[in-house]
Amino acid sequence: MDYQAPWFLLNRHIETIYPALFRTVRDVDYQRERIDTADDDFLDLDWLHTGSDKVVIISHGLEGNTQRAYVRGMVKAFAQTGFAALAWNYRGCSGEVNRQLRFYHSGATDDLHAVVQHASHRYNEVFLVGFSLGGNLTLKYVGEQGNRIHPTIKKAVAFSVPIDLHTSCLQISKTENWLYTKRFLDSLKAKVVAKSKVMGGLNLSHFDKIKTLMDFDERYTAPLHGFAGARDYYLKCSARSFLEDIQIPTLLINAQNDPFLSPECFPKNINNPRFTFEAPANGGHVGFSSFHKSGLYWSELRATAFIND
Repeated sequence: MDYQAPWFLLNRHIETIYPALFRTVRDVDYQRERIDTADDDFLDLDWLHTGSDKVVIISHGLEGNTQRAYVRGMVKAFAQTGFAALAWNYRGCSGEVNRQLRFYHSGATDDLHAVVQHASHRYNEVFLVGFSLGGNLTLKYVGEQGNRIHPTIKKAVAFSVPIDLHTSCLQISKTENWLYTKRFLDSLKAKVVAKSKVMGGLNLSHFDKIKTLMDFDERYTAPLHGFAGARDYYLKCSARSFLEDIQIPTLLINAQNDPFLSPECFPKNINNPRFTFEAPANGGHVGFSSFHKSGLYWSELRATAFIND
């Protein structure tokens, strides 16, 4: 199933931006559930129940949420093929400041594990789909679980994943990507400010000197989550280090023209027959737009095909 970009999406930036700005996915009516975490925080889950005994858990990207079109599109695709869907919001991503000082990050698989455990009490078969940061979470999680992975989890799919966090951070900080960096930083900084108003422990001095995502990770992500610094965070949380330990059928798809991804995010010589990597020439970052008669995007058709195979 090869991807062909629509003719009018002329470059990787348009492929990335077009669906984010112009796609609308209707007929997805969530039921919200809030669950508590072991450290007295909460996660907001959005369910689409279909009566199936199979559920797909969908993890969004950096500063995303369950309302993003790419999440809703994936929910709709799986619902149409007979699955229930569970899209979850990371801490601080559901529109409310979370209770603890910590936020979320690319390696916070403890929260994904809590969601998996919760879903596994209700469903006999669980499948995982992740985008970008959520794809790194998904791949890291199934890799670090290895042979201990919950028996209900059957397959995983990930799209547009910065599996090497350090080099991807350098890539997105390039001048050509300034718009993406600004958008992410504006959103992340706003959350830090909002949280600082309701709890202590967040130093806002030199706040305006944070110009890159690595700056943000060095000042906030790393210390808030127990890492020695940004480089330590990237080293310990990059999914690339966990790919050979994956024990369930897993598919990673990274477009060759993804503006966020470094060459290190296109893995070679992974010695794991359960891991499959595909690199279509086009697709942008979390793009893969198509005008299928069902209204679904190529990524959704590819994910459902892999999981239903």
